[in-house]
Amino acid sequence: MAESFRDPQRGGSLIVAWQIKEKTVLIVGGGAVAASRVFNALDADARVTVVAPELCPELQYRFSSAQIVWKDRKFVDADLEQADMVLTAISDVQESRRIADLCKQQRIPVNAADINDLCDFWFMSTHRDHSVQVAVSTNSKAPRLANRIRRQIASALPRGTGLAVEQIGRLRKRIREADPKPENSKRRMTWLTQLCDYWPIEQLARLDADNIDTLLDAYVQNHDPQSVKIAQDTTTSLSSSGMPSPVMQTSSTTDVHSPEPVEGKKGRLVLVGAGVGDPELLTVRAHKELKQADIVLADKLIPEPVLDIIGCEIYTARKFPGAASEAQDDLYRRGLEELAKGKRVVRLKQGDPFVYGRGGEEILFFRKHGYEPDVVPGLTSAINGPGLCGIPVTHRGVADQVLVLSGANRNGDLPTVPPFVATRTLVILMAVKRLERVMELLRQQEFPADLPVAIVERAGCTDQRTVRGTVSTIAGIVERVGHNAPGLIVAGHAVNILSDAAIQDRYLDPSTLGLHSAE
Repeated sequence: MAESFRDPQRGGSLIVAWQIKEKTVLIVGGGAVAASRVFNALDADARVTVVAPELCPELQYRFSSAQIVWKDRKFVDADLEQADMVLTAISDVQESRRIADLCKQQRIPVNAADINDLCDFWFMSTHRDHSVQVAVSTNSKAPRLANRIRRQIASALPRGTGLAVEQIGRLRKRIREADPKPENSKRRMTWLTQLCDYWPIEQLARLDADNIDTLLDAYVQNHDPQSVKIAQDTTTSLSSSGMPSPVMQTSSTTDVHSPEPVEGKKGRLVLVGAGVGDPELLTVRAHKELKQADIVLADKLIPEPVLDIIGCEIYTARKFPGAASEAQDDLYRRGLEELAKGKRVVRLKQGDPFVYGRGGEEILFFRKHGYEPDVVPGLTSAINGPGLCGIPVTHRGVADQVLVLSGANRNGDLPTVPPFVATRTLVILMAVKRLERVMELLRQQEFPADLPVAIVERAGCTDQRTVRGTVSTIAGIVERVGHNAPGLIVAGHAVNILSDAAIQDRYLDPSTLGLHSAE
């Protein structure tokens, strides 16, 4: 049973966001390092007291503008009486050790600059953008490298990340004011989660008061946040990804023209399935094509470990709410441009391109423009996702057929579920967010209330998880333990046929153990 749990890596720090608002931070020292510590404490709304015979120019400014309290002398033991945290930034190592010992005796958290063995906590290299804070720690082993890593992370954040957080904060406050009942907290959280997961950060950053009113009205009327259309001016602007922002989008481009090929050149297009998430589960052919490509046109949901093996340019057109067709057109357009240059183009799609992946549509499109794509299939989560989590979709004497349905058709409707067949395993993709409604459809088709149901989450990724229940209990279980998208629904007697083995499996999250039998 012990093999079911991860072993700690050890050697790290417990990273937390420490709330020190209105708490007293005592800083011993008046130089540049002390000034840096003062700024960090003020940035977190702490009350700051500095003890030092002299102050550097920055601290003199902060004292003269009443940002800090200054005790013009050396440290004395009584200075600790009101302190909630102590930071030493002095050159006297012995005095720093003495102060640190006093703090430990009084259980006051202490940090001593450049003396790691005295520190209860480290200061990390941080990036601040409004309410967004990103911190990098090397556990005091390579602080200069931490700065470099932090800069690289900050440069990769979408434009407007901090503003997006501020706007979501305003919308969240408005929703709580409009719907303050505690029993509706789950609905508020679910609706905002869908908004944050699906809408691009660039679009959220553009929200204004009118947009927030529109979204609030959509919440009150229980509209899916993916379906909300935001009207602004008619100017089309580009997000940081180069895609037209759907906030400003007023029309879509449906006619994609094929550019004239460069003389003597004709590109090659390969449609590649990325499989279920783990790059080791790519086919040998898929791996080869990704390595030989001149450019890869990738779906939004391709996992980072798969993208990491690609050495050429990766172009991703993210499918934003209200702009899925525009994103698809953008991929078509870029593909034709690169093919006209004689490039080797890989169109990388999640799972298998022909299992609810619009692979057939893309074949027909490029064929119309004179290119016949090669196809490299990938493992589909519909079959392999359950298998990775200990659920065989067929099993002798239990399940002799599999039905795969999509929970997100062209019009956003739920699938048509046929009547219950005891020996059939039903797999529904892209429908976990509407789990309760899906279970109602199953009950209408006489699926037994105690029929096993599993939610397979992030199949093939290192954090994949299985949540088990029945037709009557699974919605409540998922509401309690939460959901990590993307996921799929599996219903049928095969779900628990290997349940004892599945519980021992490393992929099964310990928080869900026994739920299928206890609920």
